Amino acid sequence: MDYGMIGKIEKAKHYAEERERIVFENFHVTFDGENNSHTVEFIDGVWRCDCDFFITRGLCSHTMALERILDGMLSITMEAV
Repeated sequence: MDYGMIGKIEKAKHYAEERERIVFENFHVTFDGENNSHTVEFIDGVWRCDCDFFITRGLCSHTMALERILDGMLSITMEAV
């Protein structure tokens, strides 16, 4: 392994410890729920999930779990449901 790669690996470790450097703006994931898989999206600071609970409440266990996982890394916009 060359010295340039070693430096990049060390820098990546440093960045990974400083989560506040990263802000997610958009992503699309498949969440394997207990009963079904669900599509969860985070677009321009707004959550979307295809589960029935989210459709009626604008919040669900899938989006709340991702908020916990990505704590401090999201730019959330408040949107009326």
